[in-house]
Amino acid sequence: FYTWGTPNGHKVRIMLDACNLDYQLHAVNILKNEQFAPEFLTISPNNKIPAITDTDGPDGSPIALFETGAILIYLAEKTGRYLPQKRSEYFEVMQWLMWQMGGFGPMLGQAHHFNQFAPEPVPYALERYNTEARRLWGVLDKQLEDREFICHELSIADFAIFPWANRYAFQKIDPQDFPNVAAYIERMKTYDF
Repeated sequence: FYTWGTPNGHKVRIMLDACNLDYQLHAVNILKNEQFAPEFLTISPNNKIPAITDTDGPDGSPIALFETGAILIYLAEKTGRYLPQKRSEYFEVMQWLMWQMGGFGPMLGQAHHFNQFAPEPVPYALERYNTEARRLWGVLDKQLEDREFICHELSIADFAIFPWANRYAFQKIDPQDFPNVAAYIERMKTYDF
């Protein structure tokens, strides 16, 4: 498991721990540009963390995977856990996983960058990404009305969404403005993964 302490890296660690899978942790220090090392690029050609290798992949052959959605789906299918078999529930989980990968993660990641790491304030970017973060939090808050998890039960959708929601300070979000998400974050923190 090749990772660094980011929400994307946290997603896969949650899944590995929730499935009680043994893994070797390899820190890829993105602050020192280690993700550009030639040996890492053979595992993750998009030079992003996280990535995994599995010596016992499909049909017993080794496999290297990058992109968190692909890794979560792979591990769910390999272990038979956290991805429902019932087709309607399966697609609900996939829909929310894609929502996280296509919007919640990328937009919140931009908010993180411009709020925390930009060398100087960029007012247009701050307005754009902080507004979009609030909109996406509103979508999530509505989804979590009267439910414990994103979908019917704990799933890879939760493992993908929770680490991004839990970084609310980087997004300039007050969780109390979104009470269903605030309660969800506290529930997710109680799990031993």
